[in-house]
Amino acid sequence: MRTLTFSRRFFAAIALLASFVGVTTALTACTTTQNIDMSTVTAVIDVRTPAEFATGHLEGAINIDWEGATFADEVAALDPNGTYLLYCRSGNRAGQAQTAMESLGFTDLTNIGGVEEASTVTGIAIVTG
Repeated sequence: MRTLTFSRRFFAAIALLASFVGVTTALTACTTTQNIDMSTVTAVIDVRTPAEFATGHLEGAINIDWEGATFADEVAALDPNGTYLLYCRSGNRAGQAQTAMESLGFTDLTNIGGVEEASTVTGIAIVTG
């Protein structure tokens, strides 16, 4: 319990400090709690590392590693007018990727959180390999 309280205070302090110096944080998870109409979705993007992707991802998802050197090039190959769902392990990296993609002109992006939550809101099974 003591560690949990320290952690909450520590991260709250970091977030407060970041707001004073103009740094934004992308610690949001899923931006929707409703099931998503998948007929309108261009692609589901898993922004985790290839190793994480191999341990379990949404069936049919494409893997564009947010931390990878080729992220910008891979995203540039996508249609900026498409509808994209982004997820990772917790929603944090998906939020960062969403912000980066928005700065590149993408407008229809949804952070669907972590892989389990993403599976729930999309109805897509988690597969390995």
